Amino acid sequence: MNKKILENIHDALASELLRKISDGTATATELNVARQFLKDNGVDCAVDNSKPMLNLAKIMPFDEEEEAA
Repeated sequence: MNKKILENIHDALASELLRKISDGTATATELNVARQFLKDNGVDCAVDNSKPMLNLAKIMPFDEEEEAA
């Protein structure tokens, strides 16, 4: 397959996922696709460098006693 075609598919997928996430219409499945897409492309985030990640971590229902066990 032509490299340019693959680049176009990659760009289109990233653009569509970003649009849906940004406008709030992304389904749970699409959010999972976005997560895997980022992982597959080596994109990760250090919590200490990301305010949205910190905010998400703060509201997650983690049980600190359970984690210590």
